[in-house]
Amino acid sequence: MYAPERHQAILAKARHQGRVEVRSLAEELDVTPETIRRDLTALERRGLLHRAHGGAIPIDRLSVEPDVSYREGMLSDEKERIARMALSEVPQGGSIIIDAGTTTARLAALLPQDIDLTVVTNSIPIAAVLATRPNIQLHLLGGHVRPLTLAMVGSWPEDALRSLSVDVAFLGINGLTPERGLTTPDLEEARIKSAFVDAARRTVVLADHTKFGREDFGHVAPLSRIDTVITDSSIDNEHLLEIEMAGPDVVVA
Repeated sequence: MYAPERHQAILAKARHQGRVEVRSLAEELDVTPETIRRDLTALERRGLLHRAHGGAIPIDRLSVEPDVSYREGMLSDEKERIARMALSEVPQGGSIIIDAGTTTARLAALLPQDIDLTVVTNSIPIAAVLATRPNIQLHLLGGHVRPLTLAMVGSWPEDALRSLSVDVAFLGINGLTPERGLTTPDLEEARIKSAFVDAARRTVVLADHTKFGREDFGHVAPLSRIDTVITDSSIDNEHLLEIEMAGPDVVVA
């Protein structure tokens, strides 16, 4: 069976049963578990499945976009490595923006306590982590809360960002391609992320390997506006080279 045929069979089974398991798929399709994992990764990059522990869930069973509690459990080790690598981009005693997201939340939790920082965020969970830190001057952007991501969105935070100039913006993202740049499903979050890019002298994107090659509805920024992309070691070399050729440095954690 060729890969496209396996992909069709996997997707059909996932949609019928609500989820698929690596082990049972490997036995049913007479291939190795490693082959099935690569198939699931390919389907996830196309936006058709979401990887879960030991298998995957079809995207149409997850509304359109998974919520924070679901995403927190996905690719936990990869997100931790990305966040730790991003610490090298944090300025000593400067100002940063931390976008809403599960990988950016890991970065917030890891921020050093021996340097003074000014932090701007639109994320309720990130604000909760940093609110009691004595070395951090925290600015939580106002607006209305988007329940799926617990991010503040709307005209209020957009207006506030026009008066800011920070050293580095750390962005989370849903999709990343050379042609469309950064994209995300929700238009209001796309506008906030665009405003973050405009407000920062440098922009660093934290994106695990599943975000590469995906395109979503809301456009955030072209890759020419991005300085650095930090990802994990499972990234496909072809995707890595395509992103680097479009402008940003790519750092693999």
